[in-house]
Amino acid sequence: MAVAEPIDLRAAARPARRAPRLAALRWAALRALALAVLLAGWQLVVALEIWPRVLVPSPAEVWHQFVLASTVHDGVRGYRDHLLIEHLGVSLRRIGLGTGYAIALGIPLGLAIGVLRPVAVVLEPAVTFLRTLPPLAYLSLLVIWFGIDEQPKIWLLLIAALPPIAAATAAAVRGVPGHLVEAARALGAGRWSLLGGVVVPAALPEILTGVRIAVGVAYTSVVAAETINGVPGVGGMIRDAQRYNQTAVVIVGIIAIGLSGIVLDALLRAAERAFVPWRGRA
Repeated sequence: MAVAEPIDLRAAARPARRAPRLAALRWAALRALALAVLLAGWQLVVALEIWPRVLVPSPAEVWHQFVLASTVHDGVRGYRDHLLIEHLGVSLRRIGLGTGYAIALGIPLGLAIGVLRPVAVVLEPAVTFLRTLPPLAYLSLLVIWFGIDEQPKIWLLLIAALPPIAAATAAAVRGVPGHLVEAARALGAGRWSLLGGVVVPAALPEILTGVRIAVGVAYTSVVAAETINGVPGVGGMIRDAQRYNQTAVVIVGIIAIGLSGIVLDALLRAAERAFVPWRGRA
């Protein structure tokens, strides 16, 4: 009688582990190819001189300004005596404070709007009103009220980021399945235990989505927030460079904001997977 050879489970698992790695490498190669095509098209536009160099600098000129803004050269420290990383750090601090306050205020506000009908009747139109306003519409008013230092910038980012969080939270609370609420009530859950044990966990995925949207809104508003006395700050750097037609510096600032936004969004998605691992699963 022949004896069956033992199955090497580790060898069988290797192809399964390799497949995600190969897929990740393919996607990374596709992104690298897309970036190369973008740079080649950019360089072609510059070479054809479709627009003047002052309007569309070459990738090499943008890289040169990136190096200048990131280092000390000929006794000059970065841009306006601050390195690019310092400009970006100040802007990220402002974004963090503004969105942090928005989260602290927006989630309770959204819960109140979603749970209490009288609160919704009174405050939901105000949230919608703020959500439709562009940041520049109320920046001047904030400057009149709080001056030109940090307060108007933080307030602007707070007002820009709060409505998406409150609206997403209210919608998520209203969308909690009714059978979950009824089952909790049948088991004797009170109002607060129902809110903390059923409603908030069920609404958490959509709340986190609202937070991600709010961070994106704050990023798009940072240049407006730093229009007044915004240096140091990458938005202030962009506005200052725009006044002197330093297009390459403007592009450097835009790229810095965009790349940091991608990194922060990836961190938020990782936090979302950690806090709500059940999302997207049956």
